[in-house]
Amino acid sequence: MTTASTATASAHSANSAHASGSSHDTAATAAVVRSRPRGRLDWRLRFAALSLIWGFSFLLIKVGTDGYVPFQVTLGRLVFGAAVLAAAMLVKRERLPRGLRTWGHLAVAALLLNALPFSLFAYSELTIPSTLAGICNATSPLWGMALSLVALSEDRPTRVRVAGLGIGFLGVLTVLGAWQGFHGLDVTGTAMALLASLSYPIGWIYVRRTLAGSSASHLSLTGAQLLLATVQLAVVTPLFTSLPTQLSIVPLLAIVALGALGTGLAVLIQYGLVAEVGPTTAQMVTYFIPVIATAAGVAVLGESLAWSTPVGAVIVLAGAALTQVKRRA
Repeated sequence: MTTASTATASAHSANSAHASGSSHDTAATAAVVRSRPRGRLDWRLRFAALSLIWGFSFLLIKVGTDGYVPFQVTLGRLVFGAAVLAAAMLVKRERLPRGLRTWGHLAVAALLLNALPFSLFAYSELTIPSTLAGICNATSPLWGMALSLVALSEDRPTRVRVAGLGIGFLGVLTVLGAWQGFHGLDVTGTAMALLASLSYPIGWIYVRRTLAGSSASHLSLTGAQLLLATVQLAVVTPLFTSLPTQLSIVPLLAIVALGALGTGLAVLIQYGLVAEVGPTTAQMVTYFIPVIATAAGVAVLGESLAWSTPVGAVIVLAGAALTQVKRRA
């Protein structure tokens, strides 16, 4: 997915190390899931909205980079995303978490789950289509599965899950056209998108190991994390960029939408879904994101699509789904 948070990572832990939304539990999130409140809007409509928001995020990144450099796109995204969560915290009278240890771990989570992958995706889309970036994002469950076998002793492999891992990476090779020697592929941009996808499960595993016992609410943790990610980009951006020479309205609107909707509102919607229908159902949004990203890139941006891209994407998603199959009791 194109957004991730400590709270997002926490919310999916009951479903093992799923990487495009997978993750790692905290006491606060567990309490939210147990309560199972019902939203005012049917969960299916919110599920569809979340799929569209995250699916269109890759298109918005592409449009944003038409007028601003990638670090500026990422900084703007974080500013508007953090603003949405700050407003939600004010409405609910939530406070930021306390404790230097918690803030230290949140700073690392902000880097791994927000600042780094958001920046890598923005840089990658300078040279690769948004459709390819969206499909690369779908490899996160595969990276998560591979890493969990090494880093999480309680996450035992099964034949089905290992087979899913192999099938998924076969799908990646199909998308990239390996049999053609990766002809016409921008290696640097693709590598950045894949590294961004790898950063998410690394962050989720880190959160699981360091913040699983936090008593702070999911909103408080996520708000603090986005605040820290914003500060990180606010420090880095002036060092590597200069002020824009002109104000590009359409790219600016894309950045506002990317932050307010794709980073702020999307997290709030996801947590409502997790609380109401549980992480297993809520995480299924992951499998719709590359489909929507591909459709948006082709229909709106006019990006070309070789047969290997959708075929490979289906194989990737099939493999990712198999990596989430649980061992029978």
